[in-house]
Amino acid sequence: MADHTTLPHRFFLSISLLSILAGSQPDLTKELVSLRSSSESGVIRLNDDTVTKFITSVATPRPYSLIIFFNSADLNSNPLQEFLSEFTFVSASFIANNNNNNRSDVANKLFFCEIDESSDSESFGLFGIQFLPQICLVNPLMENLQDKTGRMEEEDVDGTAESVLEFIESRTNLTVGPLRRPPLLSKTQISVIAALIAISAPFLIKKVLNGETIFNNNRVWLYGVVLVYFFSVSGTMHNIIKGVPMFVRDHQDSNKLVFFYEGANFQLGAEGLSFGLLYNVVRLLLAYVSNALVRVRNVSEQRVVMMLAMVVSLLAVKKVVYLNNWKTGYQIQTYWPSSWH
Repeated sequence: MADHTTLPHRFFLSISLLSILAGSQPDLTKELVSLRSSSESGVIRLNDDTVTKFITSVATPRPYSLIIFFNSADLNSNPLQEFLSEFTFVSASFIANNNNNNRSDVANKLFFCEIDESSDSESFGLFGIQFLPQICLVNPLMENLQDKTGRMEEEDVDGTAESVLEFIESRTNLTVGPLRRPPLLSKTQISVIAALIAISAPFLIKKVLNGETIFNNNRVWLYGVVLVYFFSVSGTMHNIIKGVPMFVRDHQDSNKLVFFYEGANFQLGAEGLSFGLLYNVVRLLLAYVSNALVRVRNVSEQRVVMMLAMVVSLLAVKKVVYLNNWKTGYQIQTYWPSSWH
């Protein structure tokens, strides 16, 4: 049978088929805008199904880019959650700076997303995530999701919103704009604090002049010195500033908690508290022996207490050395006599 279809007919047939296909495909950008508007911070929570829908099953070039924060709720890590909070600041700032009539097209070109390892492990396998926190930019042309060129370098993941902003603007032609952090205190809170200070100021001044404040109590200074020493040797301030978790869940058994992590590259809060407690025991015993025990007139009592203090101090120091050897792999034995090795 002869083919009587002419070239114009073929052309109009192709246009019709493309129009039908385009009309049947869902507008993924509008769906992403809808998901973003339903999130308070504008961060879209992706799962295995939506990763397939918006990334793997969409032909390149995609009409949008996705900046994805990889999280793990099971890790129970304060630094990770704080970095996620910084990530949400960037998301909210990007929307606030670009979501207007003049720049709405810019806002619809980039969407901030989150994938949680605890519930979406299949997606983690698609991206080949090796460490957390991790941020990946899926640009319109990306096909290989394990391509590391779209990820933040490990040394650049410093946990700040500024690093995320710099990463986005350096990898895309989009401008995030100034960061809009929420104020630490609301106007109402500031007004209440100012009123309380104004009301209590006369009473506080009177107590200071009469020497009736807690700073005139010797016991307060004594307890303060002990606490400062404990915070110093246990690394408590470092844990607070860096947000170090007290413990983490065992990767092999999620029902178990890990309080001591072997390896010098990471330290848990429970480890620092244990070291600080052992150091504090030795320090308090030394303070008691040098300031209180010398005033005891009973020589036998002095000797017994001295021996107990020495034994307890020796055991505490031995435990500190053992934990340090176990964690770092270095052997510290210089305090033992050479004949005991």
